[in-house]
Amino acid sequence: MAELKGRILAGKILVKPAEAEEKTSSGIIIPDTAKEKPQQGKVVMVGADKKDEPMEIKKGDLVLYGKYAGQELTINGEDYLLISQTDVLFIS
Repeated sequence: MAELKGRILAGKILVKPAEAEEKTSSGIIIPDTAKEKPQQGKVVMVGADKKDEPMEIKKGDLVLYGKYAGQELTINGEDYLLISQTDVLFIS
């Protein structure tokens, strides 16, 4: 992954989504058309604090987010998701 240049607006984060599962726990291979969008990923960029809401997420955090959260982006051939801090459900 190349170093990204630019900045994110306040209250937003840029996430690199985790890869979708290739197999079920029982070993069945999942075709591309049936794969679900991953709902977790690693934070690669963080925006500033909002006036009334401090940024609690840091670069490198693993986050879980809602199924329909954010905007999908492709930057330098890589897929990312731009989401609001309020769309994050869990930080690890």
